[in-house]
Amino acid sequence: MRKLWWTLAALVLAVPAVWAAEGQVEEGKAAPDIKLAVTNPEKINPDLKGKTEVSLKDIKGKNVVLFFYPKAMTSGCTKESCGFSAISKKFADLDTVVIGISTDKLEDQNKFTEKEKLEVPLFADPEKKATEAFGALNSQRGMANRYTYVIDKQGVVRKIYKTVDVNKHPEEVYEYVKKELAK
Repeated sequence: MRKLWWTLAALVLAVPAVWAAEGQVEEGKAAPDIKLAVTNPEKINPDLKGKTEVSLKDIKGKNVVLFFYPKAMTSGCTKESCGFSAISKKFADLDTVVIGISTDKLEDQNKFTEKEKLEVPLFADPEKKATEAFGALNSQRGMANRYTYVIDKQGVVRKIYKTVDVNKHPEEVYEYVKKELAK
């Protein structure tokens, strides 16, 4: 009986560790493959024109900057998205695709893209599966934290940003990609 009790106690203590590890993406490890509805897939690759969903596997062979933001058409999210959009061609010159992602519906992402004339595609994750897979979900608010993941051409996460100044962040990420991945 005593052995059974200790076994049960060990299992109970191990469960929170398993839960904590779920959805935790780490630098140096493969990024989870996600497949989501996307705005303007042709901005990722002209061959994707007309696709309604895109996965990270569809982008393999290019560096990817995946920036999570809380809500389309809000002040900080607009600054950050427009900042990445403004230098998207510089990223493209480094063989890098920039994609924004939030828990908004595709129709909201389309409105946001149209209103701000965004040059970066946006993933829609209303079911929060990708946001959870990357560990970017703020469960108290039910939306994404403002995190950015830089993924190399082999699908490995090279840099994670969890502290972001929306005014400076796009240029900061560009400098990282230029220095570390454009070799």
